[in-house]
Amino acid sequence: MDKRELTIIDSKAVAAHLDYPGCMAAIRDAMIALSNGRTRQLLRTMIPMRQGRTFAQMPGALGDDAMFGAKMISVFADPDNPGTRRHRGIIAMFEPEHGMPVAIVDAEEVTHIRTAAATAVATDALARVDARRLLILGTGGQAHSHLAALRGVRPFERIAIWGRDADKASAIARRYADELPIEAIDDLPEGAARADVICTLTGAREPILRGEWLRPGCHVNIVGSSGPGPVEVDTPLVVRSRFIADSRTSALDAAAEFLVAKAAGAVSDAHIVAEIGEVLSGTAPGRQSDEDITAYKSLGHAVQDLAAAAYLIERIAH
Repeated sequence: MDKRELTIIDSKAVAAHLDYPGCMAAIRDAMIALSNGRTRQLLRTMIPMRQGRTFAQMPGALGDDAMFGAKMISVFADPDNPGTRRHRGIIAMFEPEHGMPVAIVDAEEVTHIRTAAATAVATDALARVDARRLLILGTGGQAHSHLAALRGVRPFERIAIWGRDADKASAIARRYADELPIEAIDDLPEGAARADVICTLTGAREPILRGEWLRPGCHVNIVGSSGPGPVEVDTPLVVRSRFIADSRTSALDAAAEFLVAKAAGAVSDAHIVAEIGEVLSGTAPGRQSDEDITAYKSLGHAVQDLAAAAYLIERIAH
């Protein structure tokens, strides 16, 4: 890719070239770098517009001599699917030698892939080695991307999917029935009690997953809520878990489930025992025993988008 030219990488190109193993490796390196201060980013800024519509900006730099840029997205309620939102936008990438813009990348497709890749990286670091039962909560696009990413970190022998719309959950199970050991379930408490790994991928406003349902040793990825307000898990789950954030700073500002538990006096800031980058680099412990319940709070970060886009640009160039 000629650094003098501005390249447009649309959603089809992202889907074709941003593979999960490569994206996971880029995310892993980015989160380690974020925790040790080699990358920089600002907290996302959000401009609310009329109800159900937000414009968000997420700038960052992958290092002093690495690519930098910003993700800019619109978050609009989807009129065709009440209760869901669409994320559309771009990632603007600049090269570090002359500060030239080199690429405009479709942000929606990158977000689909890198969010699941980040969950997979965290699951690989925090779930038990013998984890074999996966539960997906949610029936949107992230359900599909998480099914693709997570199969690369554990050999799941049973996958259950639950949704507030049972028909959508059944449709996803049928879609993957020939390639995965997957089934739709109606009894969420029973499904949660049997799961080794649980991913919450919903737009729920109130908790759908409760701490009392979890078995010892379970790992939970809390992914759906990316700001104060909507919560997917209850306070007892937060209290029971070894709570790991993708970023402490961001979690203290926007991790809804943690902030609710903190406001109730159930936890303090110290309940965030580590950032995932610290766990990955070995500077802080993640899971300490097979009986621990671990929770990873994913908020999404500019450096994840930039790392995925930089990897994508390099791959397309070669």
